[in-house]
Amino acid sequence: MTHDLTAHALALAESRRPLTLDEIESLFSARGDELDRLLALASSLRDEGLARRGRPGVITFSKKVFLPITTLCRDRCHYCIFVDTPGKLKAKGKAPFMSADEILAIARQGAALGCKEALFTLGDRPEERWEIAREWLAEHGYESTLDYIRDMAQRVLDETGLLPHLNPGVMSWAEMQRLRPVAPSMGMMLETTSRTLWSEKGQPHYGSPDKDPAVRLQVLEDAGRSRIPFSTGVLLGIGETLRDRAESLLAIRESDERFGHIQETIVQNFRSKPGTAMQNDDDLGLGDYIASVAVARVVLGPDASIQVPPNLTDAAELGLLVRAGIDDWGGVSPLTPDHVNPERAWPQIETLARLTAEAGFTLHERLTAHPRYVQSDEHWIDDRLLPQVRALAEPTTGLADESAPVRPHTASVPDEESRSSRAGVSSTSMAALISRAEGSPAALSDADYVTLLSTRGRDLDALSAVADGIRSRRVGDAVTFVANRNLDLARLGVDLSLEDVAAIADEAVSRGMTEVCAQGAFAPHLAAETPFLLARAISSRGLHLHAFRPAEILAGAAQAGQSLDEHLIALRESGVASVPGTGARILDDTVRAQLSGGTDMPAAEWIRVITAAHRHGLPSTATMVYGHVESPAQIVAHLRTLARIQDETGGFREFILMPHVPVDTPGIDTRPPAGLDESRAVHAVSRLLLDGRIDHHQAAWPKHGLRATALLLASGADDIGGLLDPGILFPTVGAEAGRAIRRSDVEQLARDLGRGVRQRSTSYETVVPMPATSSRPYRALELSERV
Repeated sequence: MTHDLTAHALALAESRRPLTLDEIESLFSARGDELDRLLALASSLRDEGLARRGRPGVITFSKKVFLPITTLCRDRCHYCIFVDTPGKLKAKGKAPFMSADEILAIARQGAALGCKEALFTLGDRPEERWEIAREWLAEHGYESTLDYIRDMAQRVLDETGLLPHLNPGVMSWAEMQRLRPVAPSMGMMLETTSRTLWSEKGQPHYGSPDKDPAVRLQVLEDAGRSRIPFSTGVLLGIGETLRDRAESLLAIRESDERFGHIQETIVQNFRSKPGTAMQNDDDLGLGDYIASVAVARVVLGPDASIQVPPNLTDAAELGLLVRAGIDDWGGVSPLTPDHVNPERAWPQIETLARLTAEAGFTLHERLTAHPRYVQSDEHWIDDRLLPQVRALAEPTTGLADESAPVRPHTASVPDEESRSSRAGVSSTSMAALISRAEGSPAALSDADYVTLLSTRGRDLDALSAVADGIRSRRVGDAVTFVANRNLDLARLGVDLSLEDVAAIADEAVSRGMTEVCAQGAFAPHLAAETPFLLARAISSRGLHLHAFRPAEILAGAAQAGQSLDEHLIALRESGVASVPGTGARILDDTVRAQLSGGTDMPAAEWIRVITAAHRHGLPSTATMVYGHVESPAQIVAHLRTLARIQDETGGFREFILMPHVPVDTPGIDTRPPAGLDESRAVHAVSRLLLDGRIDHHQAAWPKHGLRATALLLASGADDIGGLLDPGILFPTVGAEAGRAIRRSDVEQLARDLGRGVRQRSTSYETVVPMPATSSRPYRALELSERV
């Protein structure tokens, strides 16, 4: 039966038809003639992809140094020889972490040998388990291992010119944002989606919190949202089933289909190592490995990069891996050993080139970020780092320029000279329009603003500067934020009680929060008085409750048998202090119908609820979601509508601009998501058109990421919204669980802009931060419980 299914699946794959999970699983069993056919298919898919990328017949590698920053780890993987305990370190006479001098010495030697990558590898969060790690970090002035990694990566860039590739294990969204400016790429092996290998005693990942497959899949998600060129992969032969292998490859493919960020998938074979719990387990067999590599190519397709470590297979067998469809050998070092597999030396680069040539291919060096990200203008690599990366790349291919000298990094913003302005409008005409906007924004017509929305290049820089100047005159130069947390009301009555809400509110106060933002549709079985009970539970703790979107207000009024006015008065008297103006999208019924399939309330109804809230003493935010199906004219009309409402009620406290994120709304046919240039133009135009009406404009950092947010703060925005502290007790009940920032992140943004920081209340009054009575870090729980 297995043979019949394998033959059937192979025939489907050869005809380029999609495969089911069962069919993919069966391909791992291909042997004999079927394996030869599978290898031929994998080779042809690989060759098709290489031709499409403009480098037919080329297999790549990265010339690197391997920096084992620390061998302490909080995990207990049964196959790992890399990790030490404090006792082992003491016996070896080693410090808990490599010192800066040690790191830089190796990096300088690597640069002298022509290396371009510095691979940072380390154990996961050793300070969470080992006191010796906490003490070392504190003595050296660091809060965490990842803070130390960021500093060392910056120094390697600045002092040696090597490009860091960061492989520190599990990272949160915010941690990736902090690391993004110092590394063109990052990585973490998925290894497997098998929960059995993690949850059952005696299995290889048991006792390793960072090997929870759900946590690792969340890392892939967060890396994609952060637009980080990301390396991941599978580890085969550690006890997983063939079905586990198929599911793991499909999970990687699905993540890449959502975000396009998986730059390479590593297919690694297990090798047993003495001194580990799995020292007596068999290595993954060669036939099993070769078939699995070929299946990875079939599943991931021609455009994926499939990587195998050349030192984990005997040299005479590397040709089989080439036949299996690989196109990359990964990092190879002429200086440092493979500290994860110390018993398996790297092949000499000359030897690898010869073996690659014997398989019919040319070996060529690449950078740590793969060519499509190096050549892209879509903000995959931090704009301050991109010039250094491109200086080491061939302009035509994006591969490494093997003759390029490696020089210390100097941060700069890419030259915009070659970037074009809007087609059909000369730069002279655009400059004149921008000059008019600076002199009198109110005098511009709708057609003028439509034109300004399409500025690019130096014209966009000029427009952003005008908007930034107006921002400065209106609200000053401080970057503002509110200390808050989110609450998803859809969880109430499902896995969250009113008693839990009260506990969340108490914890928020103890952690120095001043606001709770509560949104979401209540479960239908909850009583009509639930909104009022919730409001009292939160507001009685002294917190500002910012709650209930227009749709939720209407639903609550209907359930309570109240008119809209009666319900708003009751909410205010229960403790609601302001309402979110979300759900506005674009206030055009044609657009709203396209985005929601006709389920959105009409624009007039949204306006009715918001203006009623303002009349009854409930101020709100104003919002706009852009970058989907709307036209520039509809954006301008939306802004005009908000301006008219503000003239009438004065109830908008801030304007929040949010880009549409297609992966959050699958099934809706929209244009490609807004890029950074479009976001800058929309923010700048909004500042101009709403000048004198809505003073505070917020850049939505959870949607943009921290670097793009900094650029939007220089394009008219003055505020970044809330910290979204998840707390300890219920870290997953926020609408954007897993994304939280610290005050220090805001301070870094402000420093980058040469501006100060001001903590504010929901109503934009200055808040003097009070010492939190609970300072316990929440990160570890966030990572393990939010999924």
